[in-house]
Amino acid sequence: MDDTQLLRYSRHILLEELGIEGQERLLGAHALVVGAGGLGSPVALYLGSAGVGQITVVDHDTVDATNLQRQIAHTTSRVGQPKVTSAREAMLALNPQVQVDTLQSRADEAALMQLVANVDVVIDCCDNFATRHAVNRACVAHAVPLVSGAVIRLDGQLTTYDTRHTSSPCYACLFPPDQAPEEVRCATMGVLAPLVGVIGTLQATEALKLLAGVGRSLAGRLQLLDGRSLEWTEMRLRRQPDCPVCGHRPA
Repeated sequence: MDDTQLLRYSRHILLEELGIEGQERLLGAHALVVGAGGLGSPVALYLGSAGVGQITVVDHDTVDATNLQRQIAHTTSRVGQPKVTSAREAMLALNPQVQVDTLQSRADEAALMQLVANVDVVIDCCDNFATRHAVNRACVAHAVPLVSGAVIRLDGQLTTYDTRHTSSPCYACLFPPDQAPEEVRCATMGVLAPLVGVIGTLQATEALKLLAGVGRSLAGRLQLLDGRSLEWTEMRLRRQPDCPVCGHRPA
């Protein structure tokens, strides 16, 4: 690190758990953020400000006025722009030293297999089960940890899937592909604005811990947040031997 970086990241360096070595690991890391909306906004901004050296952001959508209530990477002046372009502008305004790559496209299976092969962590900030399963399959195939978050109405959830560890389940262990629940979206169900910030910020925290090798990950633990009472519930998760993705006989 040069003197500018030592100053910029000084509050990280002061942390006994992180220090110079941990910050250097962040600077040398590559993170993939799938989705640049309510969850992806705080994730992308905090990964960039924290000094993750290379960040790839994938999203097919454009900024809409209805996004601005909760998607803090975007502004009124950028309505109509691709979300990835808007997010990149916001990230570089915070930290011009990081490399931000963007892909304005739906995160399909082929693209994800190629992208995930070259990153150290994936943060799933998308809003549909098909993409979540595609992201999960790519992460299992390349043994890359996946930080997953979701929010609807006043409810949030957060976990990490890390199949580098034999006991850790994958997304398909919890949500089998052939038993997908009915899709629910913010456009029809609503969402409390700060709640995506809470879950997204914790996703960023978990990703930074994984990249820096700090603390205990959420692998095998699902955190559920009830925003009405601000109460957390934790569920323990186990890998399912018959899982079609990470089980003994994957499809």
